Amino acid sequence: MRRDDVLIVGGGPAGATCAWALGRAGVAVTVIDKARFPRDKVCAGWITPAVLTELEIDPEDYRRGRVLQAISGFRVGLMGEAAVDLAYAETVSYGIRRCEFDDYLLRRSGARLICGEAVRAPRREAGAWTLGADLRAPMLVGAGGHACPVARALGAHPAGEIAVLAREIEFRPSAAALADCAVRAERPELYFCRDLAGYGWCFRKGDFLNVGLGHSPGHDLARRVDDFVAFLLRERGVPAPDGRFHGHAYLLREQSRRECVGDGVLLVGDAAGLAYPGSGEGIRPAVESGLLAARVIIEADGDYGGERLQAYRARLRARFEAGSAIAEYLPAGIRAWLARRLFRHPRLLREILLDRKSVV
Repeated sequence: MRRDDVLIVGGGPAGATCAWALGRAGVAVTVIDKARFPRDKVCAGWITPAVLTELEIDPEDYRRGRVLQAISGFRVGLMGEAAVDLAYAETVSYGIRRCEFDDYLLRRSGARLICGEAVRAPRREAGAWTLGADLRAPMLVGAGGHACPVARALGAHPAGEIAVLAREIEFRPSAAALADCAVRAERPELYFCRDLAGYGWCFRKGDFLNVGLGHSPGHDLARRVDDFVAFLLRERGVPAPDGRFHGHAYLLREQSRRECVGDGVLLVGDAAGLAYPGSGEGIRPAVESGLLAARVIIEADGDYGGERLQAYRARLRARFEAGSAIAEYLPAGIRAWLARRLFRHPRLLREILLDRKSVV
């Protein structure tokens, strides 16, 4: 049986980032994922310059052979009403393809990789975690997304949570179809549902289009997606998606009640339920929580008891709750009223929805 310092379940951005940071400190890490990389991952797929900085990624180096689409604005609106263009003077985000980005992060992590094997039920015995018959370590990190088996071991019940349910597709239209499409590569488009409980998007990344819609609690999701696609075809000249829509789920930070710390175990990324309210952005919280978890593990210096790991909980709270908007604590009806008024004021809309600067 192989003995590691840390086992990480899930090779997405949260798990790969945690493994990378631990490996640089000399920690022996194994990452286990049920998929084989590169794998097709449904995700709108955009990252901020801060993510590249935190991960020490040179944009020019990364874009060699990969998509890194500079974004300098967004087109935002309520479905059925006129949209507004929100422009920036600089690049504020980059569109990426998750099949490329996740594979890049995982390969450069330096961790031992076990791909194509699912983890069923982690067991803790005699102060260590065991995965199957061959893997054992005193420290376990759950990075397997919303339905992560490590989160289940800490008491999460994904089927009973009020999560955002999403369906999306990424496809490569013909050059002629892209030429007729009104969606600009530097300006992704976001359209919020009338009940403000979700939104649809259309991102153009290089030669690819990503189209999808997420809604909480997911009522009539298939119909909403069909209606949104029909709108994009009719009003924005988007070519009919070529292929099958895929589904996934995630928890918004304000909705998550998951326990993220236990004896010898931490949850990161979507396994901890850290997606930003409003935008649903999950990659930056995944990266940041992966880095925070790695620092706490390194500082613990082999003492992985629950009390020693509580620093992780405190740091998550300081990072993700300190800037929480007052509106997150208001009744849903009042929040909806405030949000609809925002669409009449593009500057405020940009600051609150995209920049997250305002307390409202």
